Amino acid sequence: MVTIDNSVVLVTGANGGLGTEFVRQALSSGASRVYAAARNPREWDDSRVIPLVLDVTDPASIAAAATAAGDVTILVNNAGLYRGQSLIDGPEDELRQSMETNLFGPVAMTRAFAPALRAAESAGVVNVASVISWLPTANSYSVSKAALSSATNVLRLDLAASGVHVLGAYLAYTRTPMTQGMTGQLNEPADVVRDIYEGLSNGADEVLADEISRQVRAGLSAPIADLLAAVSGNAG
Repeated sequence: MVTIDNSVVLVTGANGGLGTEFVRQALSSGASRVYAAARNPREWDDSRVIPLVLDVTDPASIAAAATAAGDVTILVNNAGLYRGQSLIDGPEDELRQSMETNLFGPVAMTRAFAPALRAAESAGVVNVASVISWLPTANSYSVSKAALSSATNVLRLDLAASGVHVLGAYLAYTRTPMTQGMTGQLNEPADVVRDIYEGLSNGADEVLADEISRQVRAGLSAPIADLLAAVSGNAG
């Protein structure tokens, strides 16, 4: 279990829809301080929020953030980049950009803040993955989120002996600037973040934030041919 009350939270990608909600709900749950990190941080109307310049793909920026926010007890790796180009025909740098932001960024952040987290009485890491971690429908984005899911499990084992809890969050499309223009049912950021913080407080290893994620997670034991048929629309 990780106590949010009186915690010190750092949220990456804090300017976005989910990031803003992570900041807001951390405060409403009693966090004493929240570092709202982004490449171009904005001002907040609460003195407990500290805007923090951070580029999760830049080692120097990460090191500076770890120095400036050395009292963090909860790290929320929320920053993400959507690049859905084909692995065969799309630009190769699309995959590299996805991996830098969606995999190497969260891993580097966790490495940098591990000393502070290990020193805390109650500490946790949240990695915001995606149902796309389990579905090969978003090309380079799918690859990067699948890699983050695997890294989350590895980090969980690495940090368990130190009492640092690692949670993987999985969700389908959510109403954020990244999904602007999409049609169909979208999750609301407030609902997703509420479930994630509740899961963290209750010691959950995973949070499946919507019915789509729960259904896909439950079907992972099916033959891969069934999964590919379902996502290609050829299911019988």
